[in-house]
Amino acid sequence: MYDKYESPLSTRYASDYMLRLFSQRTRIETWRQLWTELAAAEHALGLPVSEEQVTALREHITDIDFDVAAAQEKKVRHDVMAHVYAYGQVAPCAAGIIHLGATSCYVTDNADLILYRDGLRYLRGELLKVISNLADFAERCKAIPTLGYTHYQPAQPTTVGKRATLWMQDLISDVEELDFAIDAIRFLGCRGATGTEASLLDLFDGDGEKVEELNRRLAAAFGFTRCFDVCGQTYPRKLDSRILNALSSVAQSCYRMANDIRLLQHDRQLQEPFESTQIGSSAMPYKRNPMRSERICSLARYLMADAANAPMTASTQWLERTLDDSANRRISMPEGFLCADAILRLAQNITNGLRVNEAIVDKTIREYLPFLATENLMMEAVKRGGDRQALHEVIRRCSMEAARKLQNGEASDLIQRLAATGEFGMTEAEMLELLSPENYIGRCKEQVEAFLARNRSVFESAEGGSAELNV
Repeated sequence: MYDKYESPLSTRYASDYMLRLFSQRTRIETWRQLWTELAAAEHALGLPVSEEQVTALREHITDIDFDVAAAQEKKVRHDVMAHVYAYGQVAPCAAGIIHLGATSCYVTDNADLILYRDGLRYLRGELLKVISNLADFAERCKAIPTLGYTHYQPAQPTTVGKRATLWMQDLISDVEELDFAIDAIRFLGCRGATGTEASLLDLFDGDGEKVEELNRRLAAAFGFTRCFDVCGQTYPRKLDSRILNALSSVAQSCYRMANDIRLLQHDRQLQEPFESTQIGSSAMPYKRNPMRSERICSLARYLMADAANAPMTASTQWLERTLDDSANRRISMPEGFLCADAILRLAQNITNGLRVNEAIVDKTIREYLPFLATENLMMEAVKRGGDRQALHEVIRRCSMEAARKLQNGEASDLIQRLAATGEFGMTEAEMLELLSPENYIGRCKEQVEAFLARNRSVFESAEGGSAELNV
């Protein structure tokens, strides 16, 4: 196994569930289920397909000889017909009716639709676990003041929990995107070489209602309530764009959260999980690099780029079909799912063990608070009879002088400078009483509570927790 290239998504990052879902065995078993249900519907609607043949097909769905199929594909250069042959070998009494009235896209496209639907539903559950973890974190930290940043420069204080709701809001919008994509998935059905259902119409001696009923039965057998209204040979490739766009949206939100965590871990305010035996650097043993957050960002870039494949494919579908989509979709679609899965597993792990270094958070905000509180000090001084414009000039001058001290690595002495001017009518002690961080967080606590209350239905059923990570 070490002599051939393997995708890191399958060997390092994705979950067992997603690897099984997009495995060759699951795909071919799904093809066989599609052939079986087609035969069952044709038998029920009066075509010359016997109950014995349907039973034989159903009994051998999992009995797949991949070596036989591979040898046959090498001979005929057609993967679907190779598996028709292999299926017929284990169910010989049904060999003559397998794929009756169908074209290759009956199995390839319908199987993809089934796998994509199941994959999106799974990812939705994984996303809800991340949101649930963040909801717990936001509730715990809703009133912890922290320095806000705009342009990554110190700005008005916020709270640790309020910042987490910014991440949550993005992720909740991703749930909506996934729901939209899931709702857009319809069954292709058995529609023929150009989507006209001509072959089936011929089989049913021109009875169009039986063709309609066949497709209704097929859709229902796989849990779909509707088929695409019209199609060529394939289902509309616009759906692939919709799906990869939804996965890209998840990647964008997780990237934003992970990048924020990386910045805050640099400042030692937040810290992603770090195991007791974990090595942060091969050269610098003291390092605690945010490797999980960095990995999310790395994988997210790949997924956002991967999403460009689907619109290029959708825009170049010649008339009723072309085959230049096939090789691209075999890679871009499964790997999009595997990559989103990997990102969400990492996001679960991080959000379940995210640590706040409250002492450093408090120290950081207090270092900048004198500057941030100057407007409040000015308003208080005006109440005491001060001149607003004159006070503004005093603050501007003293702030520049105090900032130079910070730039030189010294402690800020802004409050002392302001008190010494006498312009504010307050002593240094009175000014310091106004510098409690809790006085400058606005409605953060109330905003967090309101946000969690409004969105509780989104995450209350999710089971938050740490995803198991081997690497």
